[in-house]
Amino acid sequence: MLVEEIMKIDVITMAPSETIGKALQLLNDHHIRHLPIVDDENQVIGIVSDRDVRDARPSIFDDSEPEEFENEIQTIMSHPVITVHPLDFVEEVASIFYEHEIACVPVTKEDKLVGIITEKDMLYTLIQLTGTNVQSSQIEIKVKNIPGILPKVTQVFGKRKVNISSVLIYPYKPDSSYKILVFRIQTMNPMPTIEDLKEAGYEVLWPNMPGMSS
Repeated sequence: MLVEEIMKIDVITMAPSETIGKALQLLNDHHIRHLPIVDDENQVIGIVSDRDVRDARPSIFDDSEPEEFENEIQTIMSHPVITVHPLDFVEEVASIFYEHEIACVPVTKEDKLVGIITEKDMLYTLIQLTGTNVQSSQIEIKVKNIPGILPKVTQVFGKRKVNISSVLIYPYKPDSSYKILVFRIQTMNPMPTIEDLKEAGYEVLWPNMPGMSS
């Protein structure tokens, strides 16, 4: 999945010379948490979060309008800014969020702002990729880490004409010669498929509840 498929294109921005008070108003009015700061050519030169704006106020108990709110937004913006391209893969962007401990990235094309992605967008995308947003059942299978194992396993699902919503693959940590296949299938009764998998010689790790034959 590409960034351009999930990014928001209607981005609320500010000029560096606008005030911190204006930023607070925009954040509250649009119920957002980040504001890219752009120059006259729509190039991203900084970014401000709702936390940055809150920290600019001396005290939450002070009802008066603090002088700090009249300061220019560029005095508290973070820069330089990490950006991504519309044709970057969402999976790669997720690693950027994790490695840099950030909650938002502007999307730029030819150095111009064209969109924005937040941690909420990433979380919703993960839900879509894993298929948890549709009625389904999850099955986890331990298999040998050899080429061609995935199509062999999916043949079992094909015999039952079961539709697969998503497939995830991750290492089996105790033994690298195995890996775990996680399937989400569009049925509320996975038991017939589970029995087929076991008859085919595959080890089903989940569901594996008390009373189920191993």
